[in-house]
Amino acid sequence: MTNKYKNKKVTVDGIEFDSKMESDYYLYLKQLEKQGIVSEFLMQKEYVLLEGYVKSNKKIRPIKYKADFEVHYADGHIEVVDVKGFLTADFKLKKKLFEYRFPFNLKLVKFSRIDGGWIELEDYEKAVKERKKQKLAK
Repeated sequence: MTNKYKNKKVTVDGIEFDSKMESDYYLYLKQLEKQGIVSEFLMQKEYVLLEGYVKSNKKIRPIKYKADFEVHYADGHIEVVDVKGFLTADFKLKKKLFEYRFPFNLKLVKFSRIDGGWIELEDYEKAVKERKKQKLAK
């Protein structure tokens, strides 16, 4: 089955992931855990970005964000990681709300063979622009 972004659901270790890339990152984190770099990681942790409220006797639901992974490193720092192929307008807004409300770094990653593996989405987009620029210069 595919979702609205044409990702196929994948099952690994009895866990259903929204995409192959997300399941691959899970396996990558398990490897880092075995190496002692990551002490633990949580999956699909929910964060409340804006509390629910009542206005004109109408109950307004909270705005929530469910992260792919919350990663606890052996050195004590924590990162929240979302595996993304691209950014949506909805996610850009949620990212701003998350960063305002929580002290953790929200890292967006994707896998790129040409760039050597897991790379932050922002760095990937810069690298693609640079490759296009170099290609046009030839």
